Order: sequence, then C-alpha cells, then structure tokens
Amino acid sequence: MQPIVLVPGLLCSAEVFAPQVAALWRFGPVTVASTLEGKTMSEIAAAILATAPPRFALAGISMGGYICFEILRQAPKRILKLALLDTSARPDTAEQSKQRRALVANAQAGDFETVLSAALSSIVHPSRQNDPNLREVNVRMAMTIGVEGFARQTDAVISRTDSRPSLPTISVPTLVLVGDSDPLTPPDQSEEIAKAIPNAKLNLVPQCGHSSTLEQPDAVNRALVEWIADPSR
Repeated sequence: MQPIVLVPGLLCSAEVFAPQVAALWRFGPVTVASTLEGKTMSEIAAAILATAPPRFALAGISMGGYICFEILRQAPKRILKLALLDTSARPDTAEQSKQRRALVANAQAGDFETVLSAALSSIVHPSRQNDPNLREVNVRMAMTIGVEGFARQTDAVISRTDSRPSLPTISVPTLVLVGDSDPLTPPDQSEEIAKAIPNAKLNLVPQCGHSSTLEQPDAVNRALVEWIADPSR
C-alpha cells in the first residue's frame, strides 16, 4: 500500500479524477490535491507538499503536470512514482501566453460560463465536442475554481519554469500518458518527456483529446493501475 496524490489541471476540481480515485483506492489512500493556494507554481507545490504524506506516488494532468515537476524539484526524495498526463515540460510560447491572457480577460469581462463552453469544445476529441455530460462536468469544475482562481492559475502557468533540463534527473518509475488527439499538449510533447526521463513508459490513448481522465477513463485507469501495481516500476 502506498499513498497516492493526484494533482488537477487548470480550472479542474477533484472531479477531474473521480474515475481514477475509484480505480486506485485499493492500492493506498488517494488524495486529490488542492491547487487553490499559492500564486506561482512554486507556492502551489509547497502548499501541496505541506499536507501530503511523507512519501507518495504522484500524478498530475495538464497544469497538474507542471506542478508535479515543481514538487519534484522541491522534494524529490518524497516521490515514489510519477505519472504525467496530457502535459508538457516546455514553458509557454509568447503566443500561448497571449491567448491565455485573452481568455482570462474575456472571462472577467463577460459571461464566464459562455467563455468556458466555447473553450472546452476545442480541447476534447472531435467526437465528444457536443457531449453534454462532458461539457457539464467541465463547466461545473471551472465554476468551482471561479474567475479569480482562473486568473491566478493562468498567471502561475504563464510564469512556469522550463522543466526539460531536469527531466533526465527523474529516477522514479514514470508513466507518461496523452490522448492521441490532444490539441493543447500534443503527443510529441509527451514523447519528448518520455524520451528524456530514464525508463519512462509512454501510453498513447486512442480517440482522446486533452481531458483524458474524463474522456477515456477506462483506458486511463488501466494505465494507472498498471503503473501503481507493478512492483518493478
């Protein structure tokens, strides 16, 4: 049995990992970390570490992956295993930062839920762009974070560190997973991570966009169960 800490992505509450908590709880106590404290990646990571178990398996999706890299920098000896889902080790480009700021400005100036609906349809697999249940979950999570939380998280994401130089130093068993149609952190960015981390395993989820834990929960659960249960990893 080993504790497991799951780190949500941008505008995501604990609900983003609901299917995974159900699949992983038999392997040890599962905690979904809060990303609501701190204004920078460093501060968010420090807040998570302050309440985390002494040693634990760590998994994060999207922004949660960026936070995982920072947790590893701050407390590498506390991490037993690592799973990076639909994320990137790269910093933002100028264009990405510009787009993020524009989304925040639109959310602050208008109907947050309308902005969310338009943005969310662009991150999932084309076959799920009109899935009402998936849309409802994502809007509900985002409304939980709120506009102020969205702005704070966005600032933290924009100012994050380039994690590529530190990838070869990661020595724990690592799973790298990504949707084959992820438009935000495309598969080549996960391939880059998996190649740089010694002995990392890459898992490409078919017919899946950026929200893999909710779009293809069964496939993600299988990968995470294998990751957590394998004594050699």
